[in-house]
Amino acid sequence: MKKLIILALLMFTTKSIASDKSFHDFQIESISGETINFSDYKSNVVLLVNTASKCGFTPQYSGLQKIYERYKDDGLIVFGVPTNDFNQELSKDEDVKEFCEIRFGVEFPMSSIQKIRGNEAHPIYKWIQSNVSVIGQPRWNFHKYLIGKDGNIINWFSSMTSPTSEGLIKQIETALYDAE
Repeated sequence: MKKLIILALLMFTTKSIASDKSFHDFQIESISGETINFSDYKSNVVLLVNTASKCGFTPQYSGLQKIYERYKDDGLIVFGVPTNDFNQELSKDEDVKEFCEIRFGVEFPMSSIQKIRGNEAHPIYKWIQSNVSVIGQPRWNFHKYLIGKDGNIINWFSSMTSPTSEGLIKQIETALYDAE
């Protein structure tokens, strides 16, 4: 019985003690080929989203752009991480960039196409895996992580959660304004 309780606690805990790093300790290649240091986002709240161009959730790009426009001057960074881990992404960074800009008017920063699952996952996603429960890890495209100004994960949201949902917006606003 004790083992079941411990297992249940481990599965549903939001944070583990596995990582002493924060989001700000990582970097990633941008969709245009430059290095992005997440330490540059220390004064920002970040919504990190794994994306894909050929997914049923792809229209969420519109909502992501909308909240980026609404809150960017207050310190929100929406950050897209294109991935083909679910076989729904274009094959070249420049094609993804063009698709997002032309089709959805995306202006928020994006990385190059990355692995987000398994042993080959980008280090930021390995860090995420060590800091969320199994149910908090990406199971599909447009899984979202809200990261606070301190570089720690505040919460995660499944693909089903619209970027403009009331619950997500409230948590973004709390992260942006309550810590001031």
